[in-house]
Amino acid sequence: MDGAAGPGAGAAPEALRALSRRLQAQEEEMELVKAALAEALRLLRMRPLDRDRDRDSSAAPPGLPLPCSPALVSRGTQTEPQEDSMPGLGPPGLSNGPPGPQAGGEVPGGAPSEGGSGSSGAGSPGPPGVLRPGQPPVRLDTPRRNSSSSSPSERPRQKLSRKAASSANLLLRLGSTESRGGKDPLSSPGGPGSRRSNYNLEGISVKMFLRGRPITMYIPSGIRSLEELPSGLPPETLSLDWVYGYRGRDSRSNLFVLRSGEVVYFIACVVVLYRPGGGPGGPGGGGQRHYRGHTDCVRCLAVHPDGIRVASGQTAGVDKDGKPLQPVVHIWDSETLLKLQEIGLGAFERGVGALAFSIADQGAFLCVVDDSNEHMLSVWDCGRGTKLAEIKSTNDSVLAVGFSPRDSSCIVTSGKSHVHFWNWNSGTGAPGNGALARKQGVFGKYKKPKFIPCFVFLPDGDILTGDSEGNILTWGRSLSDSRTPGRGGAKETYGIVAQAHAHEGSIFALCLRRDGTVLSGGGRDRRLVQWGPGLVALQEAEIPEHFGAVRAIAEGPGSELLVGTTRNALLRGDLAQGFSPVIQGHTDELWGLCTHPAQNCFLTCGHDRQLCLWDGEGHALAWSLDLKETGLCADFHPSGAVVAVGLNTGRWLVLDTETREIVSDVTDGNEQLSVVRYSPDGLYLAIGSHDNTIYIYSVSSDGAKSSRFGRCVGHSSFITHLDWSKDGNFIMSNSGDYEILYWDSLYPGDVAGGCKLLRNRYESRDREWATYTCVLGFHVYGVWPDGSDGTDINSLCRSHNERVVAVADDFCKVHLFQYPCAHAKAPSRVFAGHGSHVTSVRFTHDDAYLVSLGGKDASIFQWRVLGAGTATPSRTPSLSPASSLDV
Repeated sequence: MDGAAGPGAGAAPEALRALSRRLQAQEEEMELVKAALAEALRLLRMRPLDRDRDRDSSAAPPGLPLPCSPALVSRGTQTEPQEDSMPGLGPPGLSNGPPGPQAGGEVPGGAPSEGGSGSSGAGSPGPPGVLRPGQPPVRLDTPRRNSSSSSPSERPRQKLSRKAASSANLLLRLGSTESRGGKDPLSSPGGPGSRRSNYNLEGISVKMFLRGRPITMYIPSGIRSLEELPSGLPPETLSLDWVYGYRGRDSRSNLFVLRSGEVVYFIACVVVLYRPGGGPGGPGGGGQRHYRGHTDCVRCLAVHPDGIRVASGQTAGVDKDGKPLQPVVHIWDSETLLKLQEIGLGAFERGVGALAFSIADQGAFLCVVDDSNEHMLSVWDCGRGTKLAEIKSTNDSVLAVGFSPRDSSCIVTSGKSHVHFWNWNSGTGAPGNGALARKQGVFGKYKKPKFIPCFVFLPDGDILTGDSEGNILTWGRSLSDSRTPGRGGAKETYGIVAQAHAHEGSIFALCLRRDGTVLSGGGRDRRLVQWGPGLVALQEAEIPEHFGAVRAIAEGPGSELLVGTTRNALLRGDLAQGFSPVIQGHTDELWGLCTHPAQNCFLTCGHDRQLCLWDGEGHALAWSLDLKETGLCADFHPSGAVVAVGLNTGRWLVLDTETREIVSDVTDGNEQLSVVRYSPDGLYLAIGSHDNTIYIYSVSSDGAKSSRFGRCVGHSSFITHLDWSKDGNFIMSNSGDYEILYWDSLYPGDVAGGCKLLRNRYESRDREWATYTCVLGFHVYGVWPDGSDGTDINSLCRSHNERVVAVADDFCKVHLFQYPCAHAKAPSRVFAGHGSHVTSVRFTHDDAYLVSLGGKDASIFQWRVLGAGTATPSRTPSLSPASSLDV
């Protein structure tokens, strides 16, 4: 035992001495690391003092530190990071020399490489560094790995110095924008599919991530720090001025006249109150007011017997976080636009399909039919907002509902292959204590139609129904017969007493006039017919074909009629003089939008193949043209004389805005075109295609003639947005895989057919752009929300005075940010109203208005810009106190 313990006891002191020597060596190493880090931080704090230095100089800008971000591999842009092979930043005397060039990277400023090459086509991925401000880069004499010039006694210290420099580089990398584990003050949390933003330690670039892909954006040289940029809400705000369009294509119960004479209808999430006469602006001196209390698309309306209160029902939806938005009914005052009652929140499924106020008791009750599978029929107390009765209606669609004007206990519903007569017993009046009993209408010897879209009560108590066979059936009251098929305990029932064939095709609308006559509106034949007693035709008129079929009819003052059509138009007139449009709109998804360079008008196009020019002052359609194909993008020539329109087939047209004649018809590839943009001087036209190519055309002075100038090839996905520089020589473009590329569009050599890809993106950091519609770039990266998947923003537009930027998102909202918007999670003013993804936004030429397009809701909103001021254009907006968000 003693022999075994002796050697072990002697080995312990030796081990302790070895550990002590290693600890002392590590302490010396840490001291050198601290010194290296202190020197590195000192260099990072040093900034260039001379801002007037030539930006195009081939030498490296003084004062910029060495880059420490990894190289990024792609065709002129950033996609996948690769391992950084450059030496990091270290203190003088510890560096291994200036970084050499790397293939596929960038050399900001075009600094020559170590071998003397000055090419900018292959370089480092960031701006070249300098060792001391105000001095040119000088290569340091650093011992080579196998050099024997150093004495053996100096080698351990040199080895330790190199180790310290390596540790300093590691610390700098951990603090740079390439850090994967840490979080800097401008970072936003999120996984690989979210948007993250990092501010580079060197103060040279910012980086954000979309779907895990890094997007590097270089900071302009005039910005010393992001903190000096404005970060609050913009002083400007928006007010909804006019809504173009009317939802007649796929909805009913959508047109009424209030006691004030205003016409009430809806589109998207907005209920519009339109004044046909009196008031500023609009055809015939009309004006608009808007109820904007809904959070999703409005589906139906009902007007209270007092002609003031309105009930509007909305469909179900989801918010931007995926949380469901439940269907609900709003009862609101049309004079004050204030919500009086919210009915049925959480009680309806999918949406509200039909509404009706009771009449016999001054509108005390509201009947609602939802869009669930059972189409639940419920009766509510309007004053208290409580449900009095509820029952499953039918599995077939219900298209209309109404109370009998003589007896509130009688309710009628109609729809697919049915007419139901309901007897409602209110019970004690307690919530949910009422009962509903159904009696099914029997067609007997008459052909049962597929649909009964509408009905109307006559003064004598009879009911007229219009059906898909074009017939008007008269249903008369009679005593209940126990042999009559059907369920329920109604004391009286209805039976068919007369039939009249009124239209070819379906009857979509019936309207009882003040004189007791009835109007019917046809679908296929587009006829309006006035019927007297006994269904005798008295007078008729035909709606022009391009307006579509009759969807709804409302009686205005005197003999005036308002007619809504299936092509989303609202017509005004009478049977004798005919009808003219007062409200018009598109009928399908919208994407193309451009504003006139000198007038308050704009042009739209979409999936309905219509090209429309709108008068923003008169709030009317100036002209429309059938493109025969889907239009996706458009842009006015700077002269305003012609407009270019891109189609979904790779074809693009140039039209004369006065004569509407096509002066040019060209096809580039067979993929859809997503953007067309004239250069500021109008001499060139750039066309972005889904074939990943930008086509450049030279244009004649009047814009009528064009010839191919070149192609910009280099994107790895389809083109989404592009802008010209103010001098008209360069293009900035975005693509579907979140690339930002810059092009010399007028390159004289034969590079890519006359368009050169600028691989050194750092050189474009100070370039000024005539327009800013690209959704990716340093000046606008703050508009992207947290957790974005790259498709959340559809369109962006900077105002002409460069004070604000408007954004159209995928969650039915329009945003207004300060410009430049270079802070992560920047605040914005948010404006609701659209019921679908907002596809495009554009400012008018004087920034007085902003125009936004809804996608599936086919709506066009014209917003008035308030508080914009008349100051000269400034690249940095003023910092006025911000008010609360406008929603």
